Amino acid sequence: MPVPVPRPRAVPAVESGQAPAALIGGPSKEETPRKEATAADTTTNLTLLLIEDDPGGSPIVPDLLDSAGKPIRVRTARNLTEAERLLTDDVHCILLDLALPAPGRAQGDEDELAVLRHVLELAPRHAVLALTASADAERGAEAVRVGAQDYLFRDELDGRLLSRAIRYAVERKRSDTAERKLAEGRLRAQENRRLERGLLPTPLLDGSSLRFAARYRPGRSRALLGGDFYDTVRTPDGTVHAMIGDVCGHGPDEAALGVELRIAWRALTLAGLCGDELLNTLQQVLEHERGDDEIFATLCTVDIAPDGRRAGLCLAGHPSPLVARPGRPPQLLPYDNNGPALGLLPGARWPRTQVELGPEWSLMLYTDGLIEGRVGDSGERLGQDGMLEMIGRQLAQGLRGEQLLQAAVHEVRQLNGGELTDDVAVVLLDRVP
Repeated sequence: MPVPVPRPRAVPAVESGQAPAALIGGPSKEETPRKEATAADTTTNLTLLLIEDDPGGSPIVPDLLDSAGKPIRVRTARNLTEAERLLTDDVHCILLDLALPAPGRAQGDEDELAVLRHVLELAPRHAVLALTASADAERGAEAVRVGAQDYLFRDELDGRLLSRAIRYAVERKRSDTAERKLAEGRLRAQENRRLERGLLPTPLLDGSSLRFAARYRPGRSRALLGGDFYDTVRTPDGTVHAMIGDVCGHGPDEAALGVELRIAWRALTLAGLCGDELLNTLQQVLEHERGDDEIFATLCTVDIAPDGRRAGLCLAGHPSPLVARPGRPPQLLPYDNNGPALGLLPGARWPRTQVELGPEWSLMLYTDGLIEGRVGDSGERLGQDGMLEMIGRQLAQGLRGEQLLQAAVHEVRQLNGGELTDDVAVVLLDRVP
């Protein structure tokens, strides 16, 4: 039986479904002015729901205060049916008598924590305190293992102890919830990184003397994959094919479409398609896979002859590649035959331009994220002229390969005054005799 508690002096806030006056030790409902209860309601910080089948003999006492010194509102329920009705969003903590019979518990059921399990299922977002007898500490400890934030002894409880236990349970529940969400977020991020990393291309250049480097930086926060895409493969005849593209937009749907286009390009290239025929087929893929008719993609493809001295270039609304040769400043490959972006004009054509590369060169393919960043406070964009000057200066400093691309992206970010909002992809192919 619960130990009787002396009648205290003050009364916590009272509301419908709450403990009777005999339980909380104050004047009866009729004796309490209505506006006084309303005033208490406006200052209440925490609400406790007591679930006990004999609230008249409960050890609950008044003067329950939160950390700000405001009274803790108390509601009572004699069974779980009443508890479910009173369990609104403004309840922060539940004090559950473990001796309460669980609904639907069959005779001979030995699960002494069935009622607690039911409450935890009913209120997964609420802090729960288990109430038990001091002779049953093992049951209280088991309640914590099952999911309660703490357990209290019925015959040792007072107002100060209960107030502290409520505050502790609420904060611990908040901490546990935040920690669980953080852990779940980390797991999702790890899975996303694994997925996105698996979708990034591995160049197929076995047997080629060309050196390959790439740099990829998505505009989406904490993402590894954006709407930009690139790939490089070597076909059996010794031709090296490279491409880079950009799906308009920066979200996960655009990233997925970019992956689809990249995989389609690789399959079509290995099947022997090239130039206009290849781009026309990719446009059909885009038209079937995009979620909106306004979605389009720019693309640049280069096919480098087996001897490495010549290349074919096709541009579909994409910036022309940069080529750097010894003793000469970097320049853009011809872009007079630039065709429309994929997905804009049905039946469009994309001419293939033949270009001479020479015996030694560096060819850089890039997306517009590299050239559309701002330059300082002027608001002007870096542009292709600024990129040519920057790459020329970095090449003169002896930077090559990965180091060159890393320095280029880093300087573009610095000139922009912070993180770039657009995706950036850069591919570098070098031929050194």
